[in-house]
Amino acid sequence: MRRARRLVLLLLGLASVCGAFYLPGLAPVSFCEPSEVGREDSEGCKSQIELFVNRLDSVESVLPYEYDAFDFCQDATEKRPSENLGQVLFGERIASSPYKFIFNKPETCKKVCMKSYDPEKAEDVSKLAFLKKGMQLNYQHHWIIDNMPVTWCYDVEDRQKYCNPGFPIGCFVTAAGRVKDACVMSADFNKKNTFYLFNHVDITIMYHSGKEENWPGARLVAARLEPRSYKHTDKNDLTCDGPPMEIPGVFSEKLDLIYTYSVKFIENDSIKWASRWDYILESMPHTNIQWFSIMNSLVIVLFLSGMVAMILLRTLHKDIARYNQMDSSEDAQEEFGWKLVHGDVFRPPRKGMLLSVFLGQGTQIFIMTFITLFFACLGCLSPANRGALMTCAVVLWVLLGTPAGYVSARMYKTFKGEKWKTNVLLTALLCPGVVFADFFIMNLILWVKGSSAAIPFGTLVAILAMWFGISVPLTFVGAYFGFKEKPIEHPVRTNQIPRQIPEQSFFTKPLPGIIMGGILPFGCIFIQLFFILNSIWSHQMYYMFGFLFLVFIILLITCSEATVLLCYFHLCAEDYHWWWRSFLTSSFTAVYLFIYAVHYFFSKLQITGAASTILYFGYTMIMVLIFFLFTGTIGFFTCFWFVSKIYSVVKVD
Repeated sequence: MRRARRLVLLLLGLASVCGAFYLPGLAPVSFCEPSEVGREDSEGCKSQIELFVNRLDSVESVLPYEYDAFDFCQDATEKRPSENLGQVLFGERIASSPYKFIFNKPETCKKVCMKSYDPEKAEDVSKLAFLKKGMQLNYQHHWIIDNMPVTWCYDVEDRQKYCNPGFPIGCFVTAAGRVKDACVMSADFNKKNTFYLFNHVDITIMYHSGKEENWPGARLVAARLEPRSYKHTDKNDLTCDGPPMEIPGVFSEKLDLIYTYSVKFIENDSIKWASRWDYILESMPHTNIQWFSIMNSLVIVLFLSGMVAMILLRTLHKDIARYNQMDSSEDAQEEFGWKLVHGDVFRPPRKGMLLSVFLGQGTQIFIMTFITLFFACLGCLSPANRGALMTCAVVLWVLLGTPAGYVSARMYKTFKGEKWKTNVLLTALLCPGVVFADFFIMNLILWVKGSSAAIPFGTLVAILAMWFGISVPLTFVGAYFGFKEKPIEHPVRTNQIPRQIPEQSFFTKPLPGIIMGGILPFGCIFIQLFFILNSIWSHQMYYMFGFLFLVFIILLITCSEATVLLCYFHLCAEDYHWWWRSFLTSSFTAVYLFIYAVHYFFSKLQITGAASTILYFGYTMIMVLIFFLFTGTIGFFTCFWFVSKIYSVVKVD
């Protein structure tokens, strides 16, 4: 009884600790009015609300830029919050801004700063030209208050409200009178070849008072804004009313740009602090379509998988029963089908070194992906925790060098390879080296273009240090234990003389089988792939990790079943070269992924410019390589288990 009581008390203690636990950077912050000085000091609530600015990006360009690049109002203190590795790799440069608010203190048309431009100064001409280019390419601000995006909510089709976590710099009316979607909201933007700058914002901050929860102060639950364009004629008397702020296409006269803001506070106890992101995520476009499409895809894939498994198992059961019923004297005469190649099916493959290296790297990627998605499903890698997803993936990849080295070395020894030093070096350097070389070239382009996505030199050195200082030694450790292990024993002996493979039909030849093998796995992921590409290139938030994990499991099942089914057909056709074919059958899904990425680029994106195009396809090739290794490894090991299993249960002399 005492032990039971202690266990109950321990569980209650752990529950209380978990209830009071918050992820780094996600703990709630309380705010109170400055008049409540004693409360502010004793209970830790703040009176000043800081607005942080993130990078500016565009759906028409892959190049993001820092806030300072466009010559907006800057904070004199210029303090930056700490950034994790994922934020640095994604180019998120969060900085403080001159927009400072006092809790529950409204402001109307308050001046932030004024920027003057002289056409006779080359520096001013360059700054204004860059600002106008940003409006042409529809670059958008991304502001943050209390670790929450400041959203711009507007009506879309079917009277639905869409809350965008960004808002445009301004609008450009072309010489033909065409405008961007953001400019349709105002009828005043009607002059051709003219830029309209959003130099004013109406900010609305909602807070939960916390009277029922006994919080110290209030907590912010929503932050919204409306971008406006006003031409301030009187610098000393700002009214935030009148005609829009026009910037002519030809810069010939001195220009003054005055930035202002208005802020108001609204108490809203209906929104809880824990669910303050809901209105942003629920308003993301295509959410309902995504639910329906994923469920539809799930039903179809499960049905096809069930059919494949049923046909395969029934046919195999009959084969094994028929083979085992034969008399031993008749075996040599009556052997046919996949049993006929039992003496060659485990013959080591050609290029076994490269295959073992691919398998080691694929195992590393598989474990990294599984753990990352698992933590994402638990909510540890939510959009509120910026950069956490990429940080988790990179750290896991670095720490998982041991299983990569072990699998590569063990498989290479099974293939009867002897150049173990070359195997270890290739496992540690080949695929990561290709990815790093691609990444470095893309980074050079970003450096030249002055983009915020360019990785600083110090971070590149840190990544190299993690690779050579942690991942490579761990790969060597795993390879050491892999080579110490005995080779994987096969259930049948291999003949000394290889058997001649008969003429194959069109469908059992290697290339058609490999091409067909990637169709089913791609069919179960292409819907989810659309939303992932949207989150990367169209800057939409991706948050449905539960469905992504489900699709991940379905992908494993379909890759495995498609590979095993085609492998069985090839063995029945007396073609025993299944090692590379099993890897390439499922990994061909990556080729379909690349084709879909090309289609997405030309049909969905509005990206212009050679640099953005090179960056898009450069980063896409990294995704394709990772997916190639991951899916190929799944298909290979499933097929390896299948072949070993069927030849271990059939009687062979």
